[in-house]
Amino acid sequence: MAGSRTPERFIGYWRITEMEVWDAEYLDLVVPAFIEFDREQMGQFQFGTVRGWLDCRFGERDGVPLVEFSWEGENDNDPGCGRGWGSLRGDRLEGRLYIHRGDDSGFVALRGARSVPPKRRGQRRAARRLTSQSSGPPARVARPAAADRER
Repeated sequence: MAGSRTPERFIGYWRITEMEVWDAEYLDLVVPAFIEFDREQMGQFQFGTVRGWLDCRFGERDGVPLVEFSWEGENDNDPGCGRGWGSLRGDRLEGRLYIHRGDDSGFVALRGARSVPPKRRGQRRAARRLTSQSSGPPARVARPAAADRER
């Protein structure tokens, strides 16, 4: 929602320490597993080879601070999307993440300091553009002059 802000208690980096479906080795396969919320009701997450960008809504349910989100991103290098939620329980963020037409899993995250900055969506796209253009445009093949073709 335009003009809405993320509540301070959610803002920042949260280290995902547990998930029901995936073990710790998979969680940290690429980067230390995390979920992060910015001030503009957006965010990002990554665990294993699943990463996404969040569109969040914040509120309370029975007096407990709550975030609900949809996400889009990648699931094992294929496009992915889904939804999820999390509630603050003391210093823990406990919730569930759903992969559209796939798995879902409960998670626990603890507030922490980021150890490895993940690539932002724009950086990934820029890198792809640079890679695809790095070889330059295809070379034009010179056509022989009319006199040369007649020989």
